[in-house]
Order: sequence, then structure tokens, then C-alpha cells
Amino acid sequence: MNIRCQCGSISFRTPTSAPISLYHCHCTECRKQSSSAFGTSAIFPAQGLFPLSEELKSKLGCWTRPAKEGRTMDCYFCKDCGVRIMHRIREADGQERDTVGIKGGVIHGLCWDGAKHIYTRSAVVEIPPDTERWETTPEYDTSDHGRPPAI
Repeated sequence: MNIRCQCGSISFRTPTSAPISLYHCHCTECRKQSSSAFGTSAIFPAQGLFPLSEELKSKLGCWTRPAKEGRTMDCYFCKDCGVRIMHRIREADGQERDTVGIKGGVIHGLCWDGAKHIYTRSAVVEIPPDTERWETTPEYDTSDHGRPPAI
């Protein structure tokens, strides 16, 4: 899938042809980040994208913010237009997750069907009753990697 920021300075392909999962997050941080009612993250494997190429790295800014339980979130954005492109969670021990959350609005051809809603306790818009949803974070099957994907 093709990724492109608003000004076109950032352009690359996703590491796989479809995301592992898709989330609409209603937490206050995602609402601020998206300047909207929620933020959308398509979860992809980090392998094939990270480590970032030198060309891509030179065009991206990175802002790191605290996350839950001692984690941090590296938030990548276009240095020219400021659009958030993706984020990757770093565990309290400094280890980066195996996944990356790419913002839904920058993914050309993304299928929005089946998105899960998280942090619905903070929602400011009505969430359709027939959607998968959690008041905070989803229950994860962590048997593969021992931790949830980057949301």
C-alpha cells in the first residue's frame, strides 16, 4: 500500500499488502494528534520499514511522548507539512515493538471495514453498536511476542 503525506514529501510503501489490524482510538492523546474525534492507526509489521532508510529518516521528524506503564511512543511526522505518519511504541526497557502504527489517513486504498474502537470511554462521537470495542485497550493474545501491537 502507498503512503503519502499531505504535501507529498513523504512517500513509501507499507511492509505488507494489508495491515494486521485497524483501530480507531478515542483517547485524548489521539484526539489531539488527529485534531479530530479519534485517531486511526493501521498496524503493520515494523520489519521491512525499520530501520528507516536514510532518505526517509531525513524527511521525518520524531517527537517522543510518554505512554502507559513506563513506555514511550516515537511519533513520526513530515518535516514539511507536519502530518503525522506513524508511531512506534518503545517498551520501558527500551526495546521497540515488532509493529508500527501507520496513520489511516495517509494510506492510499486502505479498507476501513472492521476497524476496532478503543478507549471508547473517552469517545465524543457515537460508536456504532455492532463494532468491536473496548473502554480502554483490547485484550491481546500475546503468546507470539509477549506484548500487544503498536496502537
